[in-house]
Amino acid sequence: MRAIIKTLSAVTVLVVGFSASAHAATQYPLTVTNCGQSITFEKAPAKIVSIGQGMTEILFSLGLADKIAGTAVWVGPVLKEYEGVNAQIPRLADNDPSFESVVGKEPDLVAAEFEWHVGTQGSVGKREQFGSLGINTYVSPADCVAKINADGGDGVRKELFTMDLIYQQISELSDIFDIKERGEKLVADLRAREAAAVASIGNASSANLPVVFWFSSKEVKGDAYIAGKNSAPAYILKTLGAKNVVSTEEEWPLVGWETIAESNPAVVVIATMDRRRYAADDPAVKIDFLENDPVTSHMDAVKNKHFVMMDAQSMNPTIRTIDGIEILAKGIQALGISK
Repeated sequence: MRAIIKTLSAVTVLVVGFSASAHAATQYPLTVTNCGQSITFEKAPAKIVSIGQGMTEILFSLGLADKIAGTAVWVGPVLKEYEGVNAQIPRLADNDPSFESVVGKEPDLVAAEFEWHVGTQGSVGKREQFGSLGINTYVSPADCVAKINADGGDGVRKELFTMDLIYQQISELSDIFDIKERGEKLVADLRAREAAAVASIGNASSANLPVVFWFSSKEVKGDAYIAGKNSAPAYILKTLGAKNVVSTEEEWPLVGWETIAESNPAVVVIATMDRRRYAADDPAVKIDFLENDPVTSHMDAVKNKHFVMMDAQSMNPTIRTIDGIEILAKGIQALGISK
């Protein structure tokens, strides 16, 4: 009996020890390699400025709203479940905030969704500028892993985006803020949603169905910002078995409509957003152009009115990319062109 009790005690200690290590507290100072830079945290950040809607919604999902002193760069409404907390947080700008407005919030962390805002040629500020003031910066891995942002624009993605980059971001942020259990739960929930989204495709899987994603255009009748071959929309298309009509590695290349028309897409996915930086940000303007332009009006997608409306955030590398899979699958089914 004593031997049995001793064995059971040893097993109990092992199980408890394993459970504790699974959610071990972050050991500070913590050094994280982020987008080619090493950043060290002496403790969990107390005040954040979040630049980029996708970044902000991940921070909300991790339960960090009370640490956010300001946000910027919004393209649409916040996820519905965070409307209340978001309303209590100052919005520094709908688009790019000034360096001064960010620093004025006295954050100890600036978290950015894109390197074009906080990076080598950041439109808000360079990482070194923030660092000289004792402010740490963190940029989403989805915008720098196998991606080149040297020109300060949308960049060139050398490998297909996958949700693993978003899961990496969640894991790293949960380490930084010493909330590993929350991070693991969020990743598990998102993986389950992604699996469910893939399973929901069913007969909507359309091998080689040509599809184009139109985000916006600087000029309504000019070249369009179309999803590149390795972008988040490309990941959505691969999941569905459909085909991107664009083959360039640029994240959002400007493409002429004559070139797009030659590929004759069967479906045009149109970004919806509250942002009105360009006239073509308005989806109604997009559709009016497609139906009345002498070139685009002859595309099969336009003649058949095969338009799928998708919120712009689902076209960016965010937790909403999973929504994009669901939206396009349902759209293809609704249009009656599924396999």
